[in-house]
Amino acid sequence: MDSSNSNATPKIIGEALYRTMVRIRAFENAAEAASQGGVSAYGQQAAGSAKVRGPLHLSTGQEAVPAGVCAHLRASDYLTSTHRGHGHTLAKGADLVRMMCELFGKATGFNGGKGGSMHIADFSVGMLGANGVVAAGLPIAVGAAHAQKVLKKSGDITVCFFGDGAINRGPFLEALNWARVYDLPVLFVCEDNRWSATTASGPMTAGEGASARAASMDIAATQVDGNDVFAVHETAARLVREVRDGGGPRLLHALTYRVKGHVSVDLAAYRDPAELAAALETDPIARARGHLLSHGVSAATLDAIENAARDEVDTALAIADAAPWPDASTAFTDVQTIGAGQWR
Repeated sequence: MDSSNSNATPKIIGEALYRTMVRIRAFENAAEAASQGGVSAYGQQAAGSAKVRGPLHLSTGQEAVPAGVCAHLRASDYLTSTHRGHGHTLAKGADLVRMMCELFGKATGFNGGKGGSMHIADFSVGMLGANGVVAAGLPIAVGAAHAQKVLKKSGDITVCFFGDGAINRGPFLEALNWARVYDLPVLFVCEDNRWSATTASGPMTAGEGASARAASMDIAATQVDGNDVFAVHETAARLVREVRDGGGPRLLHALTYRVKGHVSVDLAAYRDPAELAAALETDPIARARGHLLSHGVSAATLDAIENAARDEVDTALAIADAAPWPDASTAFTDVQTIGAGQWR
């Protein structure tokens, strides 16, 4: 939904944002359950019963950021994501069933079952890909934005989601510098969830973080409560409009929290339980529900939205479970060759 040019009432927009958030939450909850026993890590052993194998990075608790930002994007806009990218992909308009099939490693997934959770891409909606390498989506986004400028893509922009841990890696500096030097149509969105894998980001980050670093490179940065979907939506509307109008790169610094561990089997025992309890008090879905109830949306309407999301995900689980596995011959496709028949 591109609400930036919509005549929709605030009530309709609010319900649409809520629908996006609960769809993401329902997907993440189901994927989390299906992944238990899918990887040997954090003291757990892999089990053959797991439907989702390998590391699964959840965005539970961060739903307001992709919902609020992507509500303003067109299918022709580009988006790059992180290893924690299910929410971004759904918010951009990708098919939920095909994404579940991809997580299950099935042939009907977006990438034929080869990408899995960390490497989902759907070019049909401009989703250029999640990425298992921290900060790797930043230069890809800048390249995409540069292509949009060179090809004179009318009003199209690129949105780049990344985490707070990425700002301590080289590609962050390189990407922001390139975007500013060439005045590119890119919106950088830092999902500051306070954790870099199993290490708190604050103590290992000098200065005031993503906003300050962007400002030092002459890129206007705006900080927002990333657990307030309406604040994200309002702020993103302005930034997206400025980028579309040729204002050059912008950065949105969304303060949120990662309520789950680094991966789905990580119990995050390294985290202070009181910190988590405090964060849960600002759950973005609960806050949005309370706001909508106070503005005249009925509990029955919101319950129906939640039930529809769970039903949709249950259907996707059944379809993914029954979907065919990739044919063995596909192991030799989508693989780079350097010539002379030698595979690398």
